Amino acid sequence: MQDINDKINNMHMGKLIHMLSHEMKRNQPIDKVIKADLTIMQKHILKFILLETMHKDLYQKDIEEEFQIRKSTVTGYVQLMEKNGYLTRESVKGDARKKRLIPTEKAEGLRQAILEDIKLSEKRMEKGIPEEDVITCKHVLYQVLQNLIEKHKEEGKKDE
Repeated sequence: MQDINDKINNMHMGKLIHMLSHEMKRNQPIDKVIKADLTIMQKHILKFILLETMHKDLYQKDIEEEFQIRKSTVTGYVQLMEKNGYLTRESVKGDARKKRLIPTEKAEGLRQAILEDIKLSEKRMEKGIPEEDVITCKHVLYQVLQNLIEKHKEEGKKDE
């Protein structure tokens, strides 16, 4: 047990987060959840759309921000997903330039599998960890994220 504690104490947080991220990607490939005629990136975007539209309206700008990709790239993805029958775009009253993204029935059929996969993944990750430790971990990881976002914003202001 002391060897594990020594290893953890001497490991950089970034390395541990990177290893965790890599392991999550390797053990939960999106191809198993969404067996559809989409590229890997389109599958990630569709998963994002299906989860986010459960509680709010979603626009192309949201995809740009979430995945940090250019407007033209997102436009291409959205147009292809629309052509393949996974999305429709609906003009917003008062601003015809703004188009709300709406999953089609074909896409909606994938939502339950995605939710089940998330549930199983969470259960697997939390196995053997007391609930209060899981909550503490989430708080710590969220603070790490906020620290990195703040650093990124500060560096952006320096470049202006």
